[in-house]
Amino acid sequence: MGGYIMQLQNYSVNDGEGIRTVIFMAGCPLSCAWCSNPEGQTKNNPMVHWVETEDIIKEINRQAIFYRFSGGGITFSGGEATAQPEFLKELTDRFYDDGYDLAIETCGQFDFNTLAPTLKKMNLIFMDLKHIDSKKHEFYTGVGNSLILENIKKTAELGVKMVVRVPTIIGVNGDDETMSGIFKFLSKNAPSVGLELLPYHKYGEEKYRQLGKKLPDSSFEIPSDEQMDHWRKMASDEGLNVVSYR
Repeated sequence: MGGYIMQLQNYSVNDGEGIRTVIFMAGCPLSCAWCSNPEGQTKNNPMVHWVETEDIIKEINRQAIFYRFSGGGITFSGGEATAQPEFLKELTDRFYDDGYDLAIETCGQFDFNTLAPTLKKMNLIFMDLKHIDSKKHEFYTGVGNSLILENIKKTAELGVKMVVRVPTIIGVNGDDETMSGIFKFLSKNAPSVGLELLPYHKYGEEKYRQLGKKLPDSSFEIPSDEQMDHWRKMASDEGLNVVSYR
């Protein structure tokens, strides 16, 4: 078996504990207006290729020494890793049986019953929450947030370490009212999860040019350090555990 990926990125230190290899899997049910990996939104572009499962296994095994001595492992990302559930399950089962530390980064738009057995084998789950208002979430990502909110609740009950990540963008969700709504939702429905606020960045703009795609809206702005600290304090005051993997 196999699946579609953009790349394997070795020596990553921002996507879980220790030194990790990130497997960027192609395909995504969202089309976020600020996406930093636009090549991963579909499987049909020059930056995506098919790879056999055994080839990934061999590459991961070559990196095993770095995971062993740093407490690291493998992170499934994208695109959206859950967009290829059978491929994700096969890789997860193999790596789990071999004792690797596993993490996943997901937008949360997936069928929970299908993915739950795979999620239970993770050591760490990162799940995004882009906006608390469903209409605005749909405007900026192409889908509403009802399934994502439900999956945050259900995933938080699996007993796996979980971090909700909020990409923080002035002009989208970077305001006190929106942030307060996010924090209150998490405090009520998933109080045990960690919270990581990620400031917006423009590192992916060159990919848009290579793909011939329109750049993200110029009105999207990067929040200042002071603004980020302010929202982190708001989250802490709401009783949430604010974390950072950056």
